[in-house]
Amino acid sequence: MNQHQIPVVVLAGFLGSGKTTLLNHLLHRSGGSRIGAIVNDFGSIEIDAMSVAGQLGDSTVSLGNGCLCCAVDASELDTYLERLAAPAARIDVIVIEASGLAEPQELVKMLLASENPHIVYGGLVEVVDAAEFDATRERHPEVERHLGIADLVVVNKADRVCEGERERVLGVVRGLAGRAAVVGASYGRVDVELFFDRAPVGERVGQLSFDDLREDDLQSADDLQSADGLQNEDGLRGEGALLDGQGEDHRAGAACGHREHLHSAYESLSFTSDVPLGPRPLMALLDSRPEGLYRIKGYVDFGPADPRNRYEVHAVGRFLRFYPEPWAPGEPRLTQLVLIGSGVDVPALEKELEGCREDAPHADEQGMWGVLRYVQEPDADAVDDTADADPGADTDAAPGV
Repeated sequence: MNQHQIPVVVLAGFLGSGKTTLLNHLLHRSGGSRIGAIVNDFGSIEIDAMSVAGQLGDSTVSLGNGCLCCAVDASELDTYLERLAAPAARIDVIVIEASGLAEPQELVKMLLASENPHIVYGGLVEVVDAAEFDATRERHPEVERHLGIADLVVVNKADRVCEGERERVLGVVRGLAGRAAVVGASYGRVDVELFFDRAPVGERVGQLSFDDLREDDLQSADDLQSADGLQNEDGLRGEGALLDGQGEDHRAGAACGHREHLHSAYESLSFTSDVPLGPRPLMALLDSRPEGLYRIKGYVDFGPADPRNRYEVHAVGRFLRFYPEPWAPGEPRLTQLVLIGSGVDVPALEKELEGCREDAPHADEQGMWGVLRYVQEPDADAVDDTADADPGADTDAAPGV
């Protein structure tokens, strides 16, 4: 991702769907990435369990793994986006839990219209409850509209229903979600790579890091939850006893012969080519992306169409942006892409990408027009802000906002 722009992910869903559980999962499994989480309050975020490093003002907490958590209301959202996206904060991705802040489509409109040069749209993720989907749809018919504009849908609590019922709900959701990727999950356990590029935890000498210790704790907790159902979908833990309703729902899944450890399933395609890609065939592919293709990242070599630059790609759902940057001296001229989605025909997609190879000696003068309409003009203020950031700052220290 371009160093000046931070993806902002909107996490939406009705009460009880498991949004906070999913957010806690992302915060705990962030690896070396720093997440800026924007929520209504700290009550449902597992701050104590994450070893709080300190309180930074009235509405911001610095977590022990470098992430930040901001409790805001709607009127403060712009302010905190600016603060979290400032280069000095060194945040890698921002996640907004939409509950109580705004309708998800309003947040998406705000992000797409934002003139903040440091942020870029990172996708709308809608979370639904597999066990309560029909009832939620009856009580809140607007859920159909929310699914229709989502880029990724997480059908959570999939362990609480029989396999046949789970497949039925997934089918209904796919029908309502259009081209969005749809994945099933239990306890909000969705692979972090679906949301953002998880940076590796840096090498440490001597004392084990918080993340090193946390990984073992999480695995043990996962096993315990799978066996006993000790955590409900609002992120709360019981004291050695099943929480109200949790045991009954979990046993209902077990009675259907479904007790396995559910994780989100997705497909990933890594594509490399030492032959340049033609801008026209690639744009034809990107403009008609197959259903379920959620993220595309990497770099494209357009060969003679632009021999001076490689193009970084950032695509999430329907959103697409290119970032041209000069080739480094002696750098191999390669296209390297990773495509991530759910329900995608990977061999067919790979064949389409191979069909974009174009070893023509001369450039199509108008071929790059389709690419350039997705290139954002550089912002001088962004360059100035980056220059003002302290280049010698300790990247392992908890950032301030």
